[in-house]
Amino acid sequence: MINALFSARDERWDQYDDPLRKAFVERGLAVHLSEEIAPGEVDYIIYAPNGPVTDFAPFTRLKAVLSLWAGVEKITGNESLTVPLCRMVDPGLSEGMVEWVTGHVLRHHLGMDAHIHGQDGVWREGAAPLARNRRVGILGLGALGTACAAALRGLNFQVHGWSRRPRHVADVTCHHGDTGLAACLAQSDILVVLLPLTPETEDLLNAKRLAALPRAAFLINAGRGPLIDDDALLAALDAGQIAHATLDVFRTEPLPADHPFWAHPSVTVTPHIAAETRAETAAQVIAENIRRGEAGEDLLYVVDRSAGY
Repeated sequence: MINALFSARDERWDQYDDPLRKAFVERGLAVHLSEEIAPGEVDYIIYAPNGPVTDFAPFTRLKAVLSLWAGVEKITGNESLTVPLCRMVDPGLSEGMVEWVTGHVLRHHLGMDAHIHGQDGVWREGAAPLARNRRVGILGLGALGTACAAALRGLNFQVHGWSRRPRHVADVTCHHGDTGLAACLAQSDILVVLLPLTPETEDLLNAKRLAALPRAAFLINAGRGPLIDDDALLAALDAGQIAHATLDVFRTEPLPADHPFWAHPSVTVTPHIAAETRAETAAQVIAENIRRGEAGEDLLYVVDRSAGY
């Protein structure tokens, strides 16, 4: 019998209990799944950073920690964790992110806000350029960034992508490193941010880098709030360097009611809804990793803790 401890908020148990059990049965796994298992008997922890487990040292026979979250910045520095950590790459989450990003890119590309909010009786002619003439930059070419890049290429946008290390994505102009970042920013009429949060990416979009974007660029952040210097962004918005910022993630969540983003006319706040892990599809990823672990195969989506993702 394989013992899997579920360590997340109580409401998540109700969402995941049945999908996980079904996924285990489909793979022929005999798994004892519970929120309460003696630490010395646990083989796998199905984990969320806001769950009860913070010290992994008592779990002496632990084989892997399987995160329910795509972001792992809250756990990579935990020195008590010495077994593999696997982040969540969920097909349902990816689909949701693609839909949210594509929707907001099209919104800004087509200038939809002016028509939705500008019903003032004035007939203003002039169509948006074709997508083939609009440059979209994506910071972060992991699973989510690559999926969004493919969708935007499918709509015929010119897509530039940036990552720390060299990557190849079909039909996307890929950049990497410091020089590549400057090149990518310069080619981004619309910039989509999908990076993980690490010490190297915190405040990546500071005043200097926001100024490197084409004037009146659009900014869309669905990665992590601290990737952007809030004060620098507000200054760039006020100066017209950034035409509009659509933000789904923030340094403090929920975003405080008195934060300037709420009232700024060139900011759209969405409450961290760009993508959500779906229990039915995430359970399949968890079950597959347990099957792999028991079979001695390589685990999926193992985190490089030195890189932070």
